Amino acid sequence: MSIKALVWDIDDTLFDYTGADRAGMRGHLAAEGLLDTYASPDQALARWREITDVHWARFAAGETGWQGQRRDRVRAFLDRPLSDAEADGWFERYAGHYEAAWALFPDTVPALDALAASHRHAILSNSSFANQDRKLRVLGVRDRFESVLCAAELGVSKPAVAAFHAACDALGLPPHQVAYVGDHPEIDGRGAADAGMLSIWIDRAGAHTAPDSGPRGPHRIASLAELPVILGADTRFGAPSTFR
Repeated sequence: MSIKALVWDIDDTLFDYTGADRAGMRGHLAAEGLLDTYASPDQALARWREITDVHWARFAAGETGWQGQRRDRVRAFLDRPLSDAEADGWFERYAGHYEAAWALFPDTVPALDALAASHRHAILSNSSFANQDRKLRVLGVRDRFESVLCAAELGVSKPAVAAFHAACDALGLPPHQVAYVGDHPEIDGRGAADAGMLSIWIDRAGAHTAPDSGPRGPHRIASLAELPVILGADTRFGAPSTFR
């Protein structure tokens, strides 16, 4: 049966989260006088991302709240005790630099344009609705999506099958009529496939080992321009898949 809708991840799929995070952290460390604390901005960013992964996992497991994981990330990064207000202030100053660098990937709008008439579109993100809804609005693409579902409100995170099924339910479609597009081979790629969706994993840098593929994916692509070929969309936009 044909695919009628796409559910999208946001960060590092539609939006260049890694690039914005790198630029934001560099600017923030300079403004805070912390550049000399690390051998290089890249080392600082690597430490920030490592801490983020740890505390995001705690949030996904229900061990802390949305604001709590942010505060814990700041305390761990600075390696000193801070009041909630101090941690919130530090994070908000970082967020200002990070948001100044927000940008969609160059292939995002062309892909959404090409598939607008042929497919319905929604979002499923392991974040909070307030955070991602605002991001999509600032980036000018919020009106492309019927619904935006996020882990903080759902109470369940990818790769849990229930998260993907919640997105399908929001569209009123069974999983086999929905494709999921995301950048993480396991959280997105394997998770969507396990949920019975057509799983499409975008690996822009070709830096990951692909999970085992079943008949419905994950299909590995390097650009969103490859989507119409996979979906069989009636559009002139698109490029042959570079990964099989």
